[in-house]
Amino acid sequence: MWKNKIILVTGGSSGLGLALSTQFAKLGSRVVMAARDIDRLESAASEIRDNYSGAELFPFRCDVTNQSEVDALFRKITEEFGSLDVLVNNAGHSMRGRVIDTLPEQFQSLFDLNVLGVIRCTIGALPLILKSCGHIVNIGSLASKSAAKYVGAYPVTKFAVAAYSQQLRLELCDDGVHVLLVCPGPIKREGNRIYQFDQVKNVPESAMTQGAGVKVNLIDPIKLADKIIKYCELRKPELVVPAKAKLLFAISQISPTLGDWIVKHTT
Repeated sequence: MWKNKIILVTGGSSGLGLALSTQFAKLGSRVVMAARDIDRLESAASEIRDNYSGAELFPFRCDVTNQSEVDALFRKITEEFGSLDVLVNNAGHSMRGRVIDTLPEQFQSLFDLNVLGVIRCTIGALPLILKSCGHIVNIGSLASKSAAKYVGAYPVTKFAVAAYSQQLRLELCDDGVHVLLVCPGPIKREGNRIYQFDQVKNVPESAMTQGAGVKVNLIDPIKLADKIIKYCELRKPELVVPAKAKLLFAISQISPTLGDWIVKHTT
């Protein structure tokens, strides 16, 4: 069902974005990979082509915090393809720091990327997605459902992505558009993170690790990408990995006191 479909993956040059670009390309989709670093994008696209003969990748430099660059991205997609079947809003990053030490401008900067970037791309993609009755995939986090210590403004931004996803589901369901919110735990990566946690104070060393010390296994990005594609095929509204985290979310809604106790003792 994915052959010759047009897919856009933001943050497509590394991590989960790269895994999604790879897996969609393997299925015969035509994948637009967008990110800020065009050299990294072109290298990633070339590697996919080398591994999978006939894979169609289209690297495009785009900073999702820049409205003019987002506009240019969707003009290019419209001109080149005239359609879009899947938008994956994957661009974003985490942070570290005590929330009481996190300044308003730090909230603003992370919100611009993690939330407004999603909104800019969704608005840009919507005319094409409505036309194709396609898919909007928003990459959230376990932090979209439950906050934790020492991650600064990150949960605030990811809770906002969850709310935006629900609003999109409610408003677009009658138009045949599928909206999927993905809430993964920490994802396994190779090499150093693109975004370094510099000049962080008053934070324990354990919180500087991947996942900020959450006690769950790292997720294989390829396996997660395959699961996301399957959830698109089934047009499911939400994917939480690991699934057992849903129990914590339910407990926290019923008893915030117990939910907080569990979070404090599992991170």
